Amino acid sequence: MLRGLRPVKQRFMQQIRTLAVAAAVLTSQFASATEAVTIPNPAPNPAPSPDANSVWESVEHGFADNQGVKIHYAALGEGPLVLFVHGFPDFWYSWRAQMAALQENYRVVAIDQRGYNKSDAPVSEAAYDMNFLVDDLVTVINHLGYDSATVVGHDWGGAVAWNFAFTQPEMLDKLIILNLPHPRGSTAAATANPELRENTQYAQKFRSGTPTDPDIFFGTAMTPEALAGWVQSPEAKPHYVAAFKQSSFTAMLNYYKRNYPPPPLPGAPLPETPPVNVPVLMFHGLDDQAVAAAGLNSTWEWVNADLTIVTVPGAGHFVQQDASDLVTRTMQWWLKAHP
Repeated sequence: MLRGLRPVKQRFMQQIRTLAVAAAVLTSQFASATEAVTIPNPAPNPAPSPDANSVWESVEHGFADNQGVKIHYAALGEGPLVLFVHGFPDFWYSWRAQMAALQENYRVVAIDQRGYNKSDAPVSEAAYDMNFLVDDLVTVINHLGYDSATVVGHDWGGAVAWNFAFTQPEMLDKLIILNLPHPRGSTAAATANPELRENTQYAQKFRSGTPTDPDIFFGTAMTPEALAGWVQSPEAKPHYVAAFKQSSFTAMLNYYKRNYPPPPLPGAPLPETPPVNVPVLMFHGLDDQAVAAAGLNSTWEWVNADLTIVTVPGAGHFVQQDASDLVTRTMQWWLKAHP
């Protein structure tokens, strides 16, 4: 869902920043009381710790078979299952810092979504319908011998995680979402603000275009190097280029073609979704130029358990890397508070 590189207008950014002037944790207990706790603003793009860099060599690799589609995963640790799901354009390695920190107490598993890196890339566009993406998570959880998991999703992984919560509630222990508001919140924000609707034009281009279009990816072609352009870490970038070389660009666009809606009209009804009945932790980098933080509004109305929202000024769309220390420490604290 990344809209990378075109600056948003100052007025739009000011609207977003009114949601938080400092990094804050906002907790709503069953949509009632709210408290704010200030936490330090992270340094921009901190380098991964040595433990995070070592994840590449220390993970166990495996595959789960979903009706003939092999889903690759990387795993560390033992304990309750925490399942990480990346977005666009990304792969399992996005979660290296969090995996390194959580492996002492959890079985941490990060997948390559179908079409990415070592996972299979079905040819059919229909194979990327949301129900198949959700079923990939079900398959991995069952393959690993678990009945349920804490699911962590970013961007398209966040969309899959929300839908997993809606359709597989009995398999969900807790939910962690990064830079992807609840679908009702995203729709409400877009229907109320024409600038937010305009801000999704990149996605509409993905819906109608092809990987060979010379300007499909924010004015340039889809190449492994272009897709890895957002990666700040010099140690990680070669891994990303290599992963994208063995990924399917058509598959990446199929996520949009099958699941991304047209821009909502003013006054359009919100999508019908069941309530989420497990604790939810959400992170949002406020410098995200793709996904508006305004969509966070009213999330507490659609979650029937405690909800924690962490907004991070200075971090962008890939908040798990831009503010990796803050995100990791908060995950550790929150998971311990929700055994």
